[in-house]
Amino acid sequence: MITVTGATGNIGRTLVELLTGAGEEVVAVSRRPRPVEPAAGVRWVQADMGTPDGLRSGLDGARALFLLVGGELNSHGEDPAVLLDSVEDSGVERIVLVSSQVSATRPEAASHARLRAFEAAVRATGRDVTVLRPGGFASNAFAWAETVRARRTVLAPFADVALPVVDPADIAAVAAAALREDGHADRTYELTGPEAISPRRQTEVLAAALGEEVAFVELSRADAHAHLATFMPEDVVTGTLDVLGLPLPEEQKVSPDVESVLGRPAAPFGAWVARNLPAFR
Repeated sequence: MITVTGATGNIGRTLVELLTGAGEEVVAVSRRPRPVEPAAGVRWVQADMGTPDGLRSGLDGARALFLLVGGELNSHGEDPAVLLDSVEDSGVERIVLVSSQVSATRPEAASHARLRAFEAAVRATGRDVTVLRPGGFASNAFAWAETVRARRTVLAPFADVALPVVDPADIAAVAAAALREDGHADRTYELTGPEAISPRRQTEVLAAALGEEVAFVELSRADAHAHLATFMPEDVVTGTLDVLGLPLPEEQKVSPDVESVLGRPAAPFGAWVARNLPAFR
């Protein structure tokens, strides 16, 4: 049995489908109520993974754990020490943790201190551990959906700064391989898309998929900061804008890790758009 936390999210939903499709029994854990009747082979647990009882209820009978924790922005109280205690009392032999590329590229960044703490915690469990460090998500483009639907317009800063955004479905596929297969213990995978793509170019891809013109309006850093500050802590806003506008060379590089694990190239941004086009119509 495999426990999947964050089972209602962009990665978790796909991961549950991949695991059950491969014949695995899955415990799907989320704080929110299950969105639909679970598929065969899925036991849904609504639990707060920030508490010992919540963790233990999700780990009962599991041999492997997919761990998605909140960063500074959305911590929900998860505690690495609670994780250590709960895993120690369980039969879990394998852990796959989603961290962030920024945890490595900007080790001084306060916004990712929690993720660095969880990386250290899972490695201290003595289990087989795989850490996934994705770059920016293709699904961040959902933030444009409302203005695209209403005005066929994308508003974003740093129009021509290109980053190799990764499809969350590829993160889920790598996680499924690491949870089910041998050979991934003590590995850290940096997950990116197959090419660096700018917000302006993403808008062009979206317009082509819609078959309609979509205007691009470049926001100033100050305007973008003001918008993000309405729902992000200050240090997270600053760190996010630094990555988007002043990426380090290693943050713009395409990683081979998706292809090396899956035996196929990482999915391009257009593949994510094609699957999620109804959100922009």
